[in-house]
Amino acid sequence: MDNKVVCSGALIYAKSTGRILLLQKASGKHKGTWGLVGGKNTELETAWQGLQREVLEEIGYNPEFSKVIPLESFISNDNKFNFHTYLCVLDSEFIPHLSSEHFGWSWSTLANCPQPLHRGLKHSLLNHIIKTKLQTVFDVINLL
Repeated sequence: MDNKVVCSGALIYAKSTGRILLLQKASGKHKGTWGLVGGKNTELETAWQGLQREVLEEIGYNPEFSKVIPLESFISNDNKFNFHTYLCVLDSEFIPHLSSEHFGWSWSTLANCPQPLHRGLKHSLLNHIIKTKLQTVFDVINLL
């Protein structure tokens, strides 16, 4: 039996405002924290397929992203937990229709995210390499 957990998350970025969408967890061990749209993939899903399903479940529809860029893959030391993060670019913000999994949403800049952040997201956003990569990608996207 494989005990591997594979998850996918979307850092949804609105090009018109330069802000990202964060959701606030309603229950579970991360209740009250702010994080990405996403969650656990089923055994039969690729990371991208799982993310597309999670986006639909968590915000009520699948927006048409103008760009999707694989951003980061975290693999635990024991290889039992994998988290794939995608930067998903939209032209403009929208109002999500939340599932019962979340009770809040926010369009925020990276410098002004609501608190407390989910532990994994906080770790990623504090990582200098990831922050630099994100800023570079945002700058390039805004030039297009």
